[in-house]
Amino acid sequence: MTPRPLRPLRPLLDGALTVAADRAGAPGGLRYTERQLYYELCRVLQPLHAGPRRIPYTLAPPVRYARFAAALADRRDGLPGLLPPAPSSAPTVPLAASAAEAHDLYDYGLPRLLVCQSREITRMLLANDLHLEAACPIVAAGQLPLDARLVAALERAGGAVVHVLHDASPSGLDCFERIRTEHAPAGVRVRSMGLVPRHAGTLHLTSGRGPHRYRGPLPAGLRPEERAWLGSGRTIELAAVAPARLLHTVIRQVRGTAAGPRRAPLRHRVRAARTAGFLSWPTA
Repeated sequence: MTPRPLRPLRPLLDGALTVAADRAGAPGGLRYTERQLYYELCRVLQPLHAGPRRIPYTLAPPVRYARFAAALADRRDGLPGLLPPAPSSAPTVPLAASAAEAHDLYDYGLPRLLVCQSREITRMLLANDLHLEAACPIVAAGQLPLDARLVAALERAGGAVVHVLHDASPSGLDCFERIRTEHAPAGVRVRSMGLVPRHAGTLHLTSGRGPHRYRGPLPAGLRPEERAWLGSGRTIELAAVAPARLLHTVIRQVRGTAAGPRRAPLRHRVRAARTAGFLSWPTA
């Protein structure tokens, strides 16, 4: 059962926005997007996300996005962690800081690449230097097809992996399937990093409803209740995940995937499965 949304007054909304901005940038002054700030505001106004994780549920938004945007319009300049609106076209950002360094970089093999469905989430990951910490180029799905130099570097690595980070939504599943079938370089594995409905239920994320129901093929690893959830048109944006949690989990998943076909011993895989969090795609 979805809890009824609250109806905050403007003074309450302004105060909650200050708290949400502090939380979104913690720890250490993280950069975050406008939609991430909105979902952080939802958690401040409706702290039911702190419920026990063994009971899966999602939450209805306690405040409309239009009301949040109106409150933010007067405060944007006072929030240093908030990223500016994205330009109409965003170029691919390589690992290197200059064009000359990027040319040298592509002469080597790249064992992994992260493709994000959301351009805003791509900008947020880059702004927080995740591509440097994970030694992994990050591109938005809207920037596909990949640069030929990047394709050659992935093929040169041998056993390279393309990770796809997407919403738990019909459009998210379409994004992953399109990358897997149309844009993946030959011999390069494509793995979905999520989000999937059970991750959203465990984290008690704020959900919405899309304009249409998903009628395409669903991944085999989904549970029956997840299939029904997606089939009903429900959606969860990646932006609904707290910025610090998103960064931590993405870098853990990206760096935890070794290049090449070699698998870890069974005892190590069992131990890792016990502690796996969200964004780990179910496998057969």
